[in-house]
This record gives sequence, structure tokens and C-alpha cells, in this order.
Amino acid sequence: MKLSNFGFTLPDELLAEYPAPNRDESRLMVLNRKTKTIEHKMFKDLIDYFEEDDVLVTNNTKVFPARLFGNKEKTGARIEVFLLRELNPETRLWDVLVDPARKIRIGNKLYFGEDETLVAEVIDNTTSRGRTLRFLFDGSYDEFRNKLTELGETPLPKYIKREVEPEDAERYQTIFAKNEGAVAAPTAGLHFSKHLLKRLEIKGVNMAEVTLHVGLGTFSSVEVEDLSKHKMDSEEMEIDQKAVDVINAGINRKKRVCAVGTTAMRALESSVSTNHTLNPYKGWTNKFIFPPYDFSIANAMISNFHTPKSTLLMMVSAFAGHDFIKEAYAEAIKEKYKFYSYGDAMLII
Repeated sequence: MKLSNFGFTLPDELLAEYPAPNRDESRLMVLNRKTKTIEHKMFKDLIDYFEEDDVLVTNNTKVFPARLFGNKEKTGARIEVFLLRELNPETRLWDVLVDPARKIRIGNKLYFGEDETLVAEVIDNTTSRGRTLRFLFDGSYDEFRNKLTELGETPLPKYIKREVEPEDAERYQTIFAKNEGAVAAPTAGLHFSKHLLKRLEIKGVNMAEVTLHVGLGTFSSVEVEDLSKHKMDSEEMEIDQKAVDVINAGINRKKRVCAVGTTAMRALESSVSTNHTLNPYKGWTNKFIFPPYDFSIANAMISNFHTPKSTLLMMVSAFAGHDFIKEAYAEAIKEKYKFYSYGDAMLII
């Protein structure tokens, strides 16, 4: 499989700038891999495809307000700082992206907030846009993190051209988000409402939570035609024993085990035992899944509609079959499904 196999033309009007008014009322395209059929449903119809003791695996990572705007010392130029990951809590070192990057050099200071109580010094260049910053702040670590939260805004993807609105703080977060550390939402999970989760619970569907802190690596563009040469950035993840027990019970009973999103799927495939069951794991993964690939844990998945040539599209192609996904995406464009983070969903069974 080559990069060029994953290109398609997406009309601009199919990019979702806003989510559906209600979480579980986005549209749902259902792909059946066995019969090669496509159905058009609402997301709340998901419950019709699950039975007692089936398992839904969600990613409980929580998005933090990773986008800050500061001013460069002396010139006052407005600089966007996108927080990627904390390197050292004691010295307040962070990996970040800056924009415009050409203006930001080692030794520069950036000032944040109207009172400028938060300052950052550039101490290293990591990539063309990447920098390491040391934050300077008079206060405890908790006060420092509260300041970042107060000054930061919801890191909506760049393709959403509008300003961030207050509702985004809630809607660009799943209802099961609890472990803070992601710079982007695990978007397949955005469609679940409390009501739908309750109905699934009453039906006897088991839920298992894993954590994979979504980094920008998930969205980094693939620059090589030969996919085997692409390297994913590492992302932090954890699968605890409780989740392992629920998921392995589903596998052993030959039930439907459904990964909610590409990030949940990557977490599962990063910790497989030799007999194709799940192991607990805490650490990092740079797993890159593209066709052909044999999946070990999940036999169903929920996903949004992805960008051309993205690693996310490659994964769903590996799961559903490349030709079938091509057909489904052509159908989605024809039927005017909404694409990307705030867009509609797909269930592959």
C-alpha cells in the first residue's frame, strides 16, 4: 500500500465546523464486512448492533486547553504556543509548537495574559516549529497548572476556521473523559451521550476504559509514499487490569469487542499477548497500523470520517478493507455526511 492509495477529494462544505446539536444524533454509517453492505442510521441506533456481554472499549483521555497566545518581548508580536507535552513538572519544561516559528529563537521570552504573570523562555529548538519552553511563574505547581488552564483555549483542529466558542470546552470532550493529557479529542467518543450509555448499560453491554493521550502525532501528515517508512510520534497510554479482564472475557465468550475510535484501537493493538488476548500496559506507543494488518483484539470499531492520506484513514482501511472503505467514503460524500472531528460516525462490524 502506498500513500497515493489514500487520496480523495473532499468538498469543503462537508467539513464539520460545529458538532450535531445532540451528541447521539449525528449520523451513523454502518459497514458490514461480511455482507459488504452499507446502512444509514443515527448514532443512537448503535444500541441495535450490540447484545448482552458485548464490550465497548473507550479512550478516557481528557483534552487540556493546549493553545495559548502570548506576546514576544520587545516587539510584542502575537505568538501562538501549542502545548504538546510536559517534560519536567519541577522545572516547568514543555515541548511546544510555535507559530509563526521563524520569529522565535533560543533565549526569547514570551509573555502571557494581561497581567503577564506567566512568562516562558525558549531554551531549545526541536523541529522547524517545535521548541522547548521553560515557564517562569511565581506560585505552586497547582497554581501554575491552573494558570495554564485559565489562559489556554480548547485546541480545536486548524481546519475549523471559526473562533473557539464557550460550548467547545464541553463538546470537544467526551463524557467519559477523566485522565488529562490529550491535545486532541478521541473524536469517535464524542457521539456518546449519558442517555445512550445508560441504555447500553441496561442492555448488558460492558464498558472498558483505556487511556491513550492523543498527541499531534496522530494527525501528522505522512510524507513518504512507502508507508513502511513512516514513523509515528510516541503517545502515552495505559491499560489497567480491570479493562484487561472485561475485554478478555469478551474475547473468550466470542462476543463483539468494539474499539471506540482509532486511538482505542491503537492502544489495544499495542499490548497483545502471544495467544491474542490483551495484556496490561503502561508506557508509550508509536504503533502505526496500515493495510494489510491482522487485528488481534477488537472485531468491531467506531470511527469518524477522516482526512485524505491520514494515518487514521489507513487504519480504518486496514480494518474494513481498502476497497470497501473507498466505496463507503464515496457514498458518504454523495450522501453529504460530515467529516473530521465534529463530523458524523461510522460503525464497522
